Amino acid sequence: MIRYSIYIVDDEPDIREGLTAALEASYEVRTFSSGEQAIEELARNLPDLMLLDIGLPGKNGMDVLRDARDLCPDTLVVMITAHEDVSMAVSAMRLGAYDYIVKPLSLEGIELSVRKALETIRLRKEVKILQEERLIENVPFFIGESDVIRKVTEFIGLVAKSATTPVLILGETGTGKELIARAIHFRSTNFSGPLITVNCAALPEELIESELFGYEKGAFSGARASGKRGRVQEAEGGTLFLDEVGDLSPEAQAKLLRFLEDGEFHRLGGTEKLHVQTRVISATNKDIEDLIRRGLFRDDLYYRLGVVKMRIPSLNERRDDILPLAKHFLVEFSRDFGKQFSGVSPEAAAALQAYDWRGNVRELKNLIERGVLVGKGEELTLQDLGIGGSSKEPMLEPEEYEPGFRPLLPEGIDFSSVQKSFEKFYMQEALKLAGGNETKAAKLLSMNHHTFRYRRKRLRIR
Repeated sequence: MIRYSIYIVDDEPDIREGLTAALEASYEVRTFSSGEQAIEELARNLPDLMLLDIGLPGKNGMDVLRDARDLCPDTLVVMITAHEDVSMAVSAMRLGAYDYIVKPLSLEGIELSVRKALETIRLRKEVKILQEERLIENVPFFIGESDVIRKVTEFIGLVAKSATTPVLILGETGTGKELIARAIHFRSTNFSGPLITVNCAALPEELIESELFGYEKGAFSGARASGKRGRVQEAEGGTLFLDEVGDLSPEAQAKLLRFLEDGEFHRLGGTEKLHVQTRVISATNKDIEDLIRRGLFRDDLYYRLGVVKMRIPSLNERRDDILPLAKHFLVEFSRDFGKQFSGVSPEAAAALQAYDWRGNVRELKNLIERGVLVGKGEELTLQDLGIGGSSKEPMLEPEEYEPGFRPLLPEGIDFSSVQKSFEKFYMQEALKLAGGNETKAAKLLSMNHHTFRYRRKRLRIR
């Protein structure tokens, strides 16, 4: 149960004592006789709610409100005012106060105002907790100390302020473009809406239009009798993420452009004009400007998709982040596999720093997973990683890092860990292909939905 904190700021001892007696059974209450005392404490500890008298001596309530807005913008402020100061209380609300109560104070009025304010705070906290839970899987890609990753983090916070502006994410394979799209979605005000992912490169050209916009019954041979909603319609009120948008055919580009311009579209074989409001985030590892020069991508679609553009740096461009990322993955996989790794050996650390990360963060993650899986000691060694000291001569190719069948090593393996890694990998792949739908993912693995959900929870798959 959430225990809320309330600051009472009033120069009258009777009011401070009366409010404390009324509220302390349910809330953490602290009192201050002056605005200066309250501001000094706000610099150290932030309350959920502040009951603030307007007519304070010295720094008055309006001054304290202005300072509080700067120090703790998430703290709600309820003004306490005398009858003759009601107009000033209204001015305070224009400055950001949540509400006001008028002296002489009634217990019923105080409790009602406090309950209303704390209900607003409760909803904010629940939203924040939910957003943090949804965002936890994105954390690894944003770990680091480099300036470039700090700029990426700032970019996410900036574009998340809008729920509709199209965003284009550019970057090499493995840099975390999809996770950045997810971070933008879950930090936006439309985070409670769906996040629908479409891998444009994985769809046959003849199916892209029906997949994006849906179709009516009888639209083509083999169409469902009931017709089908498209991914655009499924993303209503949320975010549509178009991965590898550079692979769209010219026909699909034209239809997507029309939708982006006015939010309207027709299902394949249909005549009814449909309207959907959703944010479109797109990503590609291709050089779009080169595709435009070669006539393979529409320049008007490029500018419409990229109202805001961000290029995600490769891991080779943020080498200060390699070891912090490696240590994060080391802790994660040590926990998953029941191992006791406490660090990376100096030789292994040097090899990680020198390695040419063609597969970016994804390759690093797979490499650490492999090392933890086969390693035996407390430190991850060069032998565990399976890479040489040269950045151009890896002992394993990136595609070999994925879970699969490997020769049994002379010293043996931890079979339980191998089995868990294998299971986790394919469940994650199934969820990705199914767009996060557990029922569809379970079918891809010929697994009962309830069994899939149980194993997903046991393996802590987000």
